[in-house]
Amino acid sequence: MFNKIKALLRLKGFKLFTRPYELNIVGLRSKSIIPNRFDDELHVFYKINSVKWEYHIFKITTDPGTFWLKNPMQRQGTAILAEGQYKDAYGIGKHRGQYTALVQAKPITVVRDYDRNASLDFYNGKKETGTYGINIHRANKTGTTKTVDKNSAGCQVFENASDFELFMKLCEQHKSRFGNKFTYTLLDFRSVLRRRRRLIAYSLALLGTVGIATKMYFLRKDETNI
Repeated sequence: MFNKIKALLRLKGFKLFTRPYELNIVGLRSKSIIPNRFDDELHVFYKINSVKWEYHIFKITTDPGTFWLKNPMQRQGTAILAEGQYKDAYGIGKHRGQYTALVQAKPITVVRDYDRNASLDFYNGKKETGTYGINIHRANKTGTTKTVDKNSAGCQVFENASDFELFMKLCEQHKSRFGNKFTYTLLDFRSVLRRRRRLIAYSLALLGTVGIATKMYFLRKDETNI
């Protein structure tokens, strides 16, 4: 998987950090479209010398919980972080003033889900860029949280509190060497499925148009021969 992630970063023109202990923080949005689950992953990796890498995978959600999908904080709809690399967009700070986490420090891009139901809507939402408090934090204070619910209104949220604690230790290690700037990259495997569906729909529509045009051609030809 590590080589696949590196290849995807290069393919999309995203930066790979290679200085020792400089974190690559990469979220993978899964192909699943079922909301309210911690079914995504956070891949955190860094070099510990010129050749050896250290690698961690944590279970997270990159999507808002169903509570906020039905009850958005904003009139325009609940924010869903868009795929992309957000350079130096995060720093260590306080999530809602309560506990230490990675908090948004620069503008990022979100898709607003307008439907106000329990389904994630990537098709009809409008993209916008700004500062929305889309942080990287944990769910419950201890243990493993089973469902997302109110724990994410668009943030990237850890399922397990111990995983989050380890993640923050890695962030502190990064900060001591490179300062309080972190880049977060989101790779959206679900967007690949959406592009395929759009391509299939377009192809079917095109085939239908060609079929109608062909039928009309032969009808006109038959009329000419009468």
